[in-house]
Amino acid sequence: MIKKGYHYIKRISILLFLLTTGMNLLGQQKTGTLQIRFMHTAGNQPLVLRDSTYINPFGESYVVSKLKYYIGEISVDNRKLVADSNDYYLVNAANEENSIDLKIQNGTYNTLEFLLGVDSTHNCSGAQTGALDPMNDMFWTWNSGYIFFKMEGSSDSSHADLQRIEYHIGGYKGSNNAARKIKLTMPKEENFRIKENTVTTIVIETNLDHFWKGKNDIKISEMAAWMSPGGFSLKVADNFQGLFSVKEISKQP
Repeated sequence: MIKKGYHYIKRISILLFLLTTGMNLLGQQKTGTLQIRFMHTAGNQPLVLRDSTYINPFGESYVVSKLKYYIGEISVDNRKLVADSNDYYLVNAANEENSIDLKIQNGTYNTLEFLLGVDSTHNCSGAQTGALDPMNDMFWTWNSGYIFFKMEGSSDSSHADLQRIEYHIGGYKGSNNAARKIKLTMPKEENFRIKENTVTTIVIETNLDHFWKGKNDIKISEMAAWMSPGGFSLKVADNFQGLFSVKEISKQP
C-alpha cells in the first residue's frame, strides 16, 4: 500500500515538474512587435479629406469628408493576436497615424487576417469603452448595432439632397451580417519576420477604387446614401476584401 502511494506521489511530482517547466518556457518565449499601419488612397493618390476630388471607376467625381471603419480579431498564420486587451480597433482616415502595435512570438509569417466589422457578441454586449465606445459615432441603436464602415462626402453624381454621399455599412444578425474576414498574403510570397526587440511594420493600403468596383459595382448615381443593415450594406460588404492590400514591409531595431 505504501509502495503504491509512493508511485502515485512520484507521478504527481513529475507531472507538476513538467507543467512548471512548460509554463516557464512559455514565459521565456521571445517576442517582437508587429506594427500594422493603414494608408488610404483613391485614384492612385493619397486620400485627402474634404480638399481633393477623385474619380471612381465609373467616371463619377467625389469628395470624401469622413472615412472610418472597424477591424478586429487580428491573426497571423491563423494565430489570433490581441492588442491592449481590446480585440477591436477603429481606423480613422482623419488621423495622421493609423497604426496598431502587437506583441508576437518570434518567427516567420506569411498571412495577416482580420475582421472588418464587429462580431455579434460585441454588438450585443451593451455600452462599451475604447474603440467600441458609442461616442465614436459608429453606433446605430442597440437593435441595429455598430456601423462597420462609414464613408461620407459629396458628388456631382449624387441625387441625394446637397449632393451628399453617405455610406454607413453594418448589420450583424443572420443573413444581414455585413462583417467580412479579410485575408492578406504577403506580396510575392515574401514572408515577414518577427525578431526580439525589433519592430516589423506592415503597411496596408486601403484603396477606395475597390470600394466602387469589386464583386459588385457601386455607382453613386444609383445609390448615393445608405444607412441601415441588410440590403445594400451586403452589396458593399462583398467588396471589402478588395479594398486592402499589403503595400510595404519594413523593419527597424
